[in-house]
Amino acid sequence: MSTQQGQAPYYFVPGPSKWPVLMGAALLVTMAGASAWVNGIGWGKGVNIAGILAALVILYYWFGDAIAESEGGMYNARIDTSYRWSMSWFIFSEVMFFGAFFGALFYARAISMPWLADLDHKFLWPDFSANWGNTGPAGVVDKFQTMGPFWIPTINTALLLTSGVTLTIAHHALREGERNKTAIWLFATILLGAIFMGFQAYEYAHAYSDLNLKLTSGIYGSTFFLLTGFHGFHVTMGAIMLSVVLYRVLKGHFTPDHHFAFEGAAWYWHFVDVVWLGLYVVVYWM
Repeated sequence: MSTQQGQAPYYFVPGPSKWPVLMGAALLVTMAGASAWVNGIGWGKGVNIAGILAALVILYYWFGDAIAESEGGMYNARIDTSYRWSMSWFIFSEVMFFGAFFGALFYARAISMPWLADLDHKFLWPDFSANWGNTGPAGVVDKFQTMGPFWIPTINTALLLTSGVTLTIAHHALREGERNKTAIWLFATILLGAIFMGFQAYEYAHAYSDLNLKLTSGIYGSTFFLLTGFHGFHVTMGAIMLSVVLYRVLKGHFTPDHHFAFEGAAWYWHFVDVVWLGLYVVVYWM
């Protein structure tokens, strides 16, 4: 948001919009295509990709409308508060999302494995040991190696922590009205995020080709790829959000006092940083 509050109405109520129903239709097409794709139906992949592209186009125009309203002086402090609460609840939902996967990891490691290795189950699976990264009680999972913290996960941790610093510098620069400095440090943040994703792609290739660690590698493989994969997806989304903010900074949007789009993206990015620290400790070290 970057408005002059004196020009804004008491509370802005937008007119009827076609974007919500169009987004619902695009997501329906996306999920229908994904369902068909994973079940081996030929048209699934194309429909899924078409749905994703449609959703991206809709988001472009939908957010464009919101930006135009903001730059047109339609938003005031009440709208600012609404956006802040909305972003806060959105991040809370993301906390619950990752909490479910961390909970699954905890259940598998701290409850299921000791239970399957106790004396009662030794008669069923005498060769099963409660070591994390095992091939399951029935031995139906191909042997694989677990992923350690060195060196790519440690480098990625340094990258994300550094990106949090550069983003904070950019925020302080924007609050001080130094637009060029804001753009430089914001670009550095996006670049660090891109490097992070490059390292993660290399890590996945290494896991599949050298460690035989796959999504199908038992509960270890499924929790590893779900947690790190969804985190990587969130890093990608955060980098896209920051790229849009950078574009708006270069276009002259935002003022030192009104720039919630920047702040909301920054909240999201710092949340992604915190989640990664949890992943680094629980997934790679423990």
